[in-house]
Amino acid sequence: MRLLDRYLLREFLIPLGFCLGGFLVLWIAFNLFGQLHWLQEQGLSMPEIGKYYCFKSPEFLILVLPVALLLAMLYTLTNHARYNEITAIRAAGVSLTRLCLPYLAIGVFSSGLLFALDEFCVPYTTEIADRMFVHHGQLQFQGAQGRPVKNLVFFRVVSANEKRHWFIGIYNQQTGEMSKPHLDWDLPDHSSRSIDADRAVYTNGVWTFFQVQEFRKVSATNSLLQKMPFTNVLAFPEFSETPEMIRSEIAINDKYYHQSATRSADIPVSQINNYLRLHPQPEDFIRPWIYTKLQGRFAGPFACLVVVLVAIPFAAASGRRNVYVGVAASILIFFTYYIVQQMGFTFGETGKVAPWLGAWLPNLFFAIGSLWMISRVR
Repeated sequence: MRLLDRYLLREFLIPLGFCLGGFLVLWIAFNLFGQLHWLQEQGLSMPEIGKYYCFKSPEFLILVLPVALLLAMLYTLTNHARYNEITAIRAAGVSLTRLCLPYLAIGVFSSGLLFALDEFCVPYTTEIADRMFVHHGQLQFQGAQGRPVKNLVFFRVVSANEKRHWFIGIYNQQTGEMSKPHLDWDLPDHSSRSIDADRAVYTNGVWTFFQVQEFRKVSATNSLLQKMPFTNVLAFPEFSETPEMIRSEIAINDKYYHQSATRSADIPVSQINNYLRLHPQPEDFIRPWIYTKLQGRFAGPFACLVVVLVAIPFAAASGRRNVYVGVAASILIFFTYYIVQQMGFTFGETGKVAPWLGAWLPNLFFAIGSLWMISRVR
């Protein structure tokens, strides 16, 4: 690595570390003050509180990383311009593209890191932290994926002529066990089966029902149900529904019905894909929402690369400027990005624009604007 690259990265990574650390401390302080009364009532020890915030930190990190990256970039570049360092570097024959190459590399790396954290780390660390709250009695805390779900209803479209409708009295998300399940199964030959059981478990890739009473309808023209002999144990290896797919149904319904429709994409790709395996053709009311969320999972991390492109025109500027110019500009750009992002998600989730356009709108808006500004740099 060239000496110039090491110098630029060192001057950038130090403010980035301060920004991330400062945001994290402020978040913990405000969150702790809000939860202090409950923590005292529950008698949580200091190690337990520290463990909780350790597991919640990745969730906060993915929210502030693009903001911290932008703030650190503009602060660093403004500071370089203040002391005419950028002018001297470019006068030595270093092009603007070569000058910004280390920053672009950081942007690409941060985008990949953000996607990996959001997809593979945050769902599990957040679940562990939420279980700690449930363990201490805050059962109303949202997002605890281990809580039992009552009166769960969902359906599985196997093919055009085969569907399964599930009605479950209580579903245990931890073990995948069903209590009082009822299943209506429409078969391709236009016959149907109706199954009532005391419970059902998923073992070795097979759903096994216990204490089963089954009714069958032999054809579409015959509406009479034939009662089958009572069975203690009945296995269905042909059922392709898995506990992971059912958990995705629960998670997505929870997000859709109980949270704001304009929130950022916060559902892992794996859950969305499992949901789409259950519903290859989602219903019209949820189709724009779910596909906008899917596109948003890929568009969100690219914000790290976009903020680098936004900051590059500052590298071309010369003259003495106060470093607070970079701070003020980062705040303005952040709020503008947030407004455009929420507008894009709202339009995409309501079907007013294509899902991909709604999710990628802020990135396209700022990337095109930044590239236009860079093209005008001499």
